[in-house]
Parts: sequence; structure tokens; C-alpha cells
Amino acid sequence: MSNSLDSYDAIIIGGGFYGCAIAHHLESNHSLKKICLIEKESNIFARASLNNQYRVHNGYHYPRSFRTANRSRVNFQRFIKDWPSSIISNFDSLYAIPKQNSKINSLQFENFSRSIGARLSPAESKHTKLFNDYYFESIYKAQEFCFDPVVLKNLYISKLNKSNIKLMLNSKVLSILKKNSSYEVLIDNQSLIKKKITSSLIFNCTYSGLNQIGGDLYGPRNSLKHEIAELVYFSCPKELLDVGITVMDGPFFSILPTDRKNILSLSHVRYTPHKSWKDKKNINPYAILDQYEKHSVNSRMFRAAQKWIPSITENLYINSRFEIKTILDRNEIDDGRPILFERDQNLHNVFYILGSKIDNIYDALEKIDEELKK
Repeated sequence: MSNSLDSYDAIIIGGGFYGCAIAHHLESNHSLKKICLIEKESNIFARASLNNQYRVHNGYHYPRSFRTANRSRVNFQRFIKDWPSSIISNFDSLYAIPKQNSKINSLQFENFSRSIGARLSPAESKHTKLFNDYYFESIYKAQEFCFDPVVLKNLYISKLNKSNIKLMLNSKVLSILKKNSSYEVLIDNQSLIKKKITSSLIFNCTYSGLNQIGGDLYGPRNSLKHEIAELVYFSCPKELLDVGITVMDGPFFSILPTDRKNILSLSHVRYTPHKSWKDKKNINPYAILDQYEKHSVNSRMFRAAQKWIPSITENLYINSRFEIKTILDRNEIDDGRPILFERDQNLHNVFYILGSKIDNIYDALEKIDEELKK
């Protein structure tokens, strides 16, 4: 074991979008001179930040959680302003309300969108003909975009290269221990050499791994739920060029543009989750994913979607990605997506941060600002 014991003003664990954004924010807005960002994979943006449907939410998706919808509206404007080169906006976002099995009807959806100030208009005829209109009450054109994760990743690589932030890749945090007025962080860098570093301020942004670090940590108080989720990719039929479709609000699906030209993603409320469980300390969700037999259910997704949109056919299938999705267990019912921002009960200046949407980053940064002012 190395005797080196470097000290940092702050340590951020997890090199996804949240970890990178928080590290940059601490350096730029709080003048912390020595920051360490630790990532267990070989590069940043390697897991959930890369493997998702890339939606920049504008509120429409959350009619059962006004707070989440309203915050999405505010954060949407900030995100597209701060990261314009990563925004995918060259498509029409369509929201469709089925006649049956939806938790919301057209009038409710219109009133809800109006209440959060979200733009909504009747879909044009070129859009409505994409749907089997027998099943739908209304179809709307909304204002919503996606982001390109590769562009966003490269932007942060550039930021990190120009900063004084120490980036440690292929490095897994094993434990955090209380040492006088600071915390000792034990790191395994996968080369059989373990290293210790210290800091009096630590942010755990490991998403599904929040409860997987040993030592003196108590872990998050809020109950978490993990899912193994399958995201399907398929070739865009000519009918669906330049559109994204979300069917609301029940056991339905969404299709969205991706960072790859003429390739769409398909996610289904019923079939995307393969397996779910409540979070427990030292039961590693990523180990469960690695051991899981990843049999695609894309055929079920295509058959379910084709009923509503005839041009979505199984022969368009390219491949699937499987990833862990983690949410606060209490929001399974109301579909809210607030951030998790907690202090560890034992190590007071160790914080747990979980955002289920990319635009939640602003809520996390505001919480950090509040804490650092105390």
C-alpha cells in the first residue's frame, strides 16, 4: 500500500454528468483550489450518463407531480442555454393521449401544461397520420429536446483538461473513514496498488452505487429502488424522420432521437424494466447487472408500439443496451423525480446526491451552494 496521503479541498466520487458538473462548479463558483474526481470506469460518462433516452425534460412528462414538472420547466431553459452545442432540437416532439388506460385525459393534460407554462398545440395533420387514430383521444405538439451525450462528455473532457481538477480513472472507492477533522478515502486503482487520500468535504455521486462504499458511512436514509432496464435502438422508418413520440400516461412507450443519425430509441413502461429490487448496503447493483442474462424483449416492445404507430416494426431492430436505473422508492407512485441530497448520518460532511433527470443538476448545485454558505 502506498504511503502517499494527498489532501484535497473536496472529493467527488462518480464521473458521470453530475460528478463532473459538481467538480467544475466547486472550482468555478466556490474557488476550491484542489479537487479530486474519482471514477471507477476507464472514462467519464461511462454508465447512466451515456445509457439513457437523452430527454431534456420540459415538464410534460410529470402530470402527477406538479413540483417535478415545474422544476423541469425552469431547469429546461437553463440547460439549453448552458449547453447549446449538445442540444438535439431538429425534431418535433409529439405527446399523445390514448382513449383508454391513461391516467390523464386531454383536458387534464391541456390544463396541466397551461399551469406550468409549457407550450402545447394540436398536432399537424402530417403528424396525426403517423398514429392509429382509433386509439387516441388527442395528439399534441410540444416543446421538448434531447441532448447528445457524446458532445456533453467531450465538453466536460475539455473543461477538466483546462482545470486543476485531479481526475482518477479506473479507481474504485473502497471505504471512507473518519480521521480527526477530515476523512480518509481508500481507493483501489485496479493495479493492485491501494491509495489513501483525505478531504473534509466529499460528494458521493455514484448513482446506483450510493450505498456501496464501506467504512464509517451509514448510507442514504431514503429508500432507493433499482431496475435493470432495457433500451431498444432501431432504424428510423421514413415516416418517423424528425419526430419524437411520447404516449401518456400509463403502460405505454416513447421513441426519441439519439446521437446517431436516423437511429431512434424505444422505451416501454411495461417492458423496459426487466427486474427490480430495493437497495441494500453491500449488494452491488452493477454486479447484479453483470450476472443478469440479458435476453431482449424487443419483440414485445415492437408489437406493443405497432398497435399505436403502424410504422414501428420489429424488422427495424438494431440492438439493446441494458443499464441500472435508480429512483427514490417513495416516488414510484406519484412519478415525481426530485433529487436526493443527504448528509451521511455519521460523517457529517459526506453528501449523497442522486438525480434521476439530467436537468436536476441545477437543483443539486443550489443545494450545494446552500450547504457551503453555512
